[in-house]
Amino acid sequence: MTTTESGTTTATGVAPGAELEDFDGLTARYQRELMAHCYRMSGSVHEAEDLVQETFLRAWKASATFQGRSSVRTWLYRIATNVCLTNLEGKPRRPLPAGLGTSDQMAGDALEENHEIAWLEPVPDAAVVVAERDTLRLAFVAALQHLPARQRAVLVLRDVLRWSAKETAEALETTVAAVNSALQRAHAQLGERALTEDTVVEDLDERQQMLLDRYLEAFWAKDIDTIVSLLKHDATWDMPPFTNWYRGSANIGDLIGTKCPGGVQDMPMIPTVANGQPAFALYMRSPQGDFVPFHLQVLHLEGDKVRHVTAFFEPRLFETFGLPDRLPADYVPAAPAAVPATTPAAD
Repeated sequence: MTTTESGTTTATGVAPGAELEDFDGLTARYQRELMAHCYRMSGSVHEAEDLVQETFLRAWKASATFQGRSSVRTWLYRIATNVCLTNLEGKPRRPLPAGLGTSDQMAGDALEENHEIAWLEPVPDAAVVVAERDTLRLAFVAALQHLPARQRAVLVLRDVLRWSAKETAEALETTVAAVNSALQRAHAQLGERALTEDTVVEDLDERQQMLLDRYLEAFWAKDIDTIVSLLKHDATWDMPPFTNWYRGSANIGDLIGTKCPGGVQDMPMIPTVANGQPAFALYMRSPQGDFVPFHLQVLHLEGDKVRHVTAFFEPRLFETFGLPDRLPADYVPAAPAAVPATTPAAD
């Protein structure tokens, strides 16, 4: 959706002043898209939730001074962007393990865990507007984290929200020349990481749905050979907060076979969607016989193979994604064939 400064009515045709009078309606209307914006900026679903609430709080306090020179939507994005920039001051970027600059490792290497690093987090599709999936993909958000905060803001405002250079400069209280320079530098950095529209996976086709079915079944059976066969030969795997990352289907198979504590029918997975990508919540059988959260996998598919998996070992993500906190001992996983790759965007 394009945002311009000249508009004096909202997308629903309501005058800005009237829209601000119904603050509950305003919050409901813009919650998900502002969540996506703050997530792109912060790389954290939990921080983004707080940043959106801060945005609405500041908007409510300043509503009496809103003069209608822009749409309410534009005004909210200005507030959100500056809230995000303030939040990012002095904070390190949120990486994934492969972004630390370390080399890939073998399955037999010792696992190194680091909870001091603020890791990039996945976001559930249900929490955001995902009309532009390329700007929510895990790889794209990870690449954004390599940009300085203001450069990141310029790229998001110009390329994602389609603001003009003038609008962006006014929002960031800088010059058009500075905006254009920052955007050029941001494009150069993302170009180095080969992130273009051509790298974005569209809706899952029938072959990929079948792939996900087999992937789920293979983990339930702990069938390492099948898991390896579903990966591209040069697939990669990482799993924050462990700093290790792995390359090669056979190496990943060894990792799952030797480091994953579950055996046959110990690892049920529930399909979900994160960052516009297929994902699985993997549970592990407990000593009591039921199943407890283990990690959340986000998959990047390429054709009918899995190109990359990030397994997030963060139990609180299960609650964030609306997943059960445990599964009964007699639970048997269902195939994910009916689960879409993306969630339709809300207006």
